[in-house]
Amino acid sequence: MTAHDKALSLLPPLVDFDVIDLDDLNRCLTDWEHKMGPWTRPDYGDQWLFGLRHDGRLVAVTASCALMTPRCAAGLSRAEAFELGRVCAIAPDWCRVAVRLWRMSVYPAISAARGYQWGISYQDALLHSGDLYRHDGWARIAFARGSSSTDQRTGRKGRDKWIWGWHPDPAARRAAQLPQATVDAIQARLDARQETARAA
Repeated sequence: MTAHDKALSLLPPLVDFDVIDLDDLNRCLTDWEHKMGPWTRPDYGDQWLFGLRHDGRLVAVTASCALMTPRCAAGLSRAEAFELGRVCAIAPDWCRVAVRLWRMSVYPAISAARGYQWGISYQDALLHSGDLYRHDGWARIAFARGSSSTDQRTGRKGRDKWIWGWHPDPAARRAAQLPQATVDAIQARLDARQETARAA
């Protein structure tokens, strides 16, 4: 082995973040047991699926699409925002990498092509702490209460969700962010409900 070969053997495995197909996305969501299951939203030419590969093997996936309703719970319209609807990985640290790469590469490309200002993501208020988005600089911009409803499309019981938003302008993110007092009050109600459910 030459010195050059030895140097190459010490290089880290390749990492890439690129388009994947629906079969790969859903295989990963199923294998990695994503709480929302496979991606079954209809494709009207406005969904974007990306995967993060480490040495050729998928280690994280993302799925984005136009808003499912004319306006999201944060008040943003389909012309203003689109949704990062799935983030899933083989290990938690890969989720952080995928969200950062999505924000820095997928979000600006889609926004430039479609004129969007915001990327949003719904996050289950009972299952997740919000650290994934908070640590990446997103703002918590709304709360969507769904625990008393049923999803008309899937038949699943609704979930209470925080809506996190990304906008490239820090001032816009600060202006849209929920006041901490509001977040604390909602979180207190969620915690009390969980305590009641555990005691029942």
